[in-house]
Amino acid sequence: MAEVGVRAALPRDVDAVTDTQIRAWRCAYAFLPEEPLRQMAGEDARGLWRRQWEEAIVAPPTPRHRVLVAVERGLEDEDEPNGTAPDNRRLRERVVGLASHAPAEDPDLDPGKFAELLTLLVDPGHVRRGHGSRLLNATVDHLREDGYTGVVTWVFEEHTPMLAFLESAGWAADEAERILDMGRPVRMIRLVTDIS
Repeated sequence: MAEVGVRAALPRDVDAVTDTQIRAWRCAYAFLPEEPLRQMAGEDARGLWRRQWEEAIVAPPTPRHRVLVAVERGLEDEDEPNGTAPDNRRLRERVVGLASHAPAEDPDLDPGKFAELLTLLVDPGHVRRGHGSRLLNATVDHLREDGYTGVVTWVFEEHTPMLAFLESAGWAADEAERILDMGRPVRMIRLVTDIS
């Protein structure tokens, strides 16, 4: 049985965070038009996302900008050099999800009171194991420590699993929306929750 947890992302996690984002987007955002999704989550975009995650993890703009990772730890077989059955096992840790947050930037929100959940993703092979809930809870814990009383996030209206997950955790849509041109109009809605 694997141990699970959430911790601050470390520089060694940059590649795993990037790969997790791309896999999660390809799966979760399959409702988006093909070309924009390819631009967002294709191999050509990997270098851009890797640089952005490295900057976010290694040199965040402020102490209130954070990246958290969900991890699974377990014993993994170590191959024997002579090809015999493995006898040695060691503890391995795998990044299986991520969350990032920062002070809210929407002009109608006070960035001293409101934070924004920028990213909440779980690797498609590790969903329904509680990683999303652990990431969300850890994020809220950090935000409370930083003195925030509310959190917002932007979600594609068609991303019904994420909407259902956040609504079940007490989030609700407010009046704000964005319409993105992705070859067709794609609506995003803002969700908000009180963490005071």
